[in-house]
Amino acid sequence: MKNILLVTSLLAASVSFAPQASANDSISLRVCEYVSVNDKRRLRSFLKDRKLKIRSIFDGLQCNGQNLLEFAAASNALDTGELIINKLPVKTVAANLDVIKKHSAHLGGVAEARVK
Repeated sequence: MKNILLVTSLLAASVSFAPQASANDSISLRVCEYVSVNDKRRLRSFLKDRKLKIRSIFDGLQCNGQNLLEFAAASNALDTGELIINKLPVKTVAANLDVIKKHSAHLGGVAEARVK
């Protein structure tokens, strides 16, 4: 009887911890992938299916060591970059304005217009 309880509790503990890490990694990987290939449609669809908003995941997401705005500008992802700029709070866009301008003049202009 003790063995059954022990095995059951170990299985329950191992199952409850495994999916959390892989789900977050999967979300980060997909978002970064869609931004890098400039696929705005699939990015929007992915976020909508999972009921996520760009502003809620922005702070915790890094793509190649860069935040999402910097990564979009460095990847020359103009469509997804514009989407991200329009969905983020003005304060966040203003804080990243110099970095965006450094990588992309077009996205820098869009970000400046959003801040003003």
